[in-house]
Amino acid sequence: MDSSKKPNRRRKEFQTRKAIMDILKTEGAQDSQALARRLGVTAMAVRQHLYAMQDEKLIGYTEVPRPKGRPAKFWELTPAANKFFPDGNSELLVDMIGLIDDVLGQDALSNLVMQRSQNQFADYQKQVAIHESLEGKLDALAQIRTEEGYMAEIQPQADGTFWLIENHCPICAAAQVCQKFCFAEQALFQKLLGPEIKIQRLEYMLEGERRCLYEINPMNVD
Repeated sequence: MDSSKKPNRRRKEFQTRKAIMDILKTEGAQDSQALARRLGVTAMAVRQHLYAMQDEKLIGYTEVPRPKGRPAKFWELTPAANKFFPDGNSELLVDMIGLIDDVLGQDALSNLVMQRSQNQFADYQKQVAIHESLEGKLDALAQIRTEEGYMAEIQPQADGTFWLIENHCPICAAAQVCQKFCFAEQALFQKLLGPEIKIQRLEYMLEGERRCLYEINPMNVD
């Protein structure tokens, strides 16, 4: 094989495998047939990538019984795949949180998280407040969060509510040692959207879910 073609082949392989990881990250476990349809390639080609990624410990699968034939393999990401997504310098953040807590104490750490949230609000408000509709505000918020590495999206629901979904958390390692970041995040959303909007977290990465999901209820129904 012409050696000049090898870099192009490797680049194409990486692009395909990254596309597979993006789908699994944003949509959850998928079988090879579903992935093949999304990528416009054969199921055999997808399986070659899946088994190669499994060898690299990036993905694993769960077998789901089917009415006929062999169980279907539903593939999902492993924690090792997180290196392909923004991590917000997680090791540095964790070290800094530990140092602040040890040297300055919990009050200083709480003040730091609060100040960060206030700074975020000032930046977010400039982009969110220009929209009149709730959906417009949420779309702007999702765009901001995506730019920050949260892979965020808005999904309108049939009952008039919205889902704000964050498929990735670039500060997850920091949040694991200081959940004040998570509490501040929800408070930030509430402040941006106003007291008449009810916000409830339905799924939470730190409780083992694949994503963080917030229900945004404009009707303030209990």
